[in-house]
Amino acid sequence: MLPQHQRIRTAAQFSDTQRSGSRFGNRNVVVSANIRTDAAQAPRAGFIVSKAVGNAVTRNRVKRRLRAIVAEVFDRDLGVDLSENSIDLVVRALPASAHLDFEDLRESTLHAVHGALRKFKHRGQ
Repeated sequence: MLPQHQRIRTAAQFSDTQRSGSRFGNRNVVVSANIRTDAAQAPRAGFIVSKAVGNAVTRNRVKRRLRAIVAEVFDRDLGVDLSENSIDLVVRALPASAHLDFEDLRESTLHAVHGALRKFKHRGQ
């Protein structure tokens, strides 16, 4: 579970990250990444899992898995450059993510996080 200071919780925070950040996805997840202006803050993450993914049990399982994956990204260096401490990530699960086991979802999510950060840095921001 992510600590409270590492969670995106308001609609404004979600929309700001999705509108002004870079987006990268695959058939399982879409990740939006944005650098915040308050550089002294910890990285934050938010998760969007719609009803299209499945029933409540399935959605909650996908959310728990995504939270564990992102917490691992924040805690360890998994080849993801988080030198920008004030990064916001929004992870949107697509319906195909409900059918993946943990390792496949982890690989898919890490690929999308790498891609979103690479696109953001390539944009020159």
